[in-house]
Amino acid sequence: MSSFQDKDFGEVVVRRSAWSTRAKFSVATSGKLTITVPSSTSDFLAKRFLNSMRKEIKEKLPVKDPSTQRARDAQKKILMKKAREYLPYRLEFWATKYNYHYSGIRLSHANTRWGSRSSSGTISLNIGLMKVPEALRDYVIIHELAHINHMDHSAAFWKEVGEHDPNYKRHREQLKAFSPGV
Repeated sequence: MSSFQDKDFGEVVVRRSAWSTRAKFSVATSGKLTITVPSSTSDFLAKRFLNSMRKEIKEKLPVKDPSTQRARDAQKKILMKKAREYLPYRLEFWATKYNYHYSGIRLSHANTRWGSRSSSGTISLNIGLMKVPEALRDYVIIHELAHINHMDHSAAFWKEVGEHDPNYKRHREQLKAFSPGV
């Protein structure tokens, strides 16, 4: 993957794919214009194709203003720094308190999930948690730790979450007012 700057679209991401037979434009969840091209396509040809399709792209794709992208990227950087400083320690606090064992932590900036737990035992937490009240962050962490014992959302899972966070139903409802996306 590579990228280049464009006067109209800001950073344009070039994604190369062995399965791609032609150039295709899309808008990534970050709001950046993405062009997917066959593996052997050079950046020069990708730029040339962008120039030939500029009018159609402007008409059909909701590409965000480059300054908005820069502001969003800056916000992501700040949230990632705060998340690195806070979330691993908070995860360790709750894991120790309730005797959970996990294999690692991964920080993400997914647009649809606050957290997840992999089958290998890695807990993923969204950096967007740094935008929500601490009680809701703790709920997400406890929720993911409970997945260590229950990989589903069964009655036993919710019982375990409730043992560690008696207000989990309220926290779960309050969390819906926020978006995990940055």
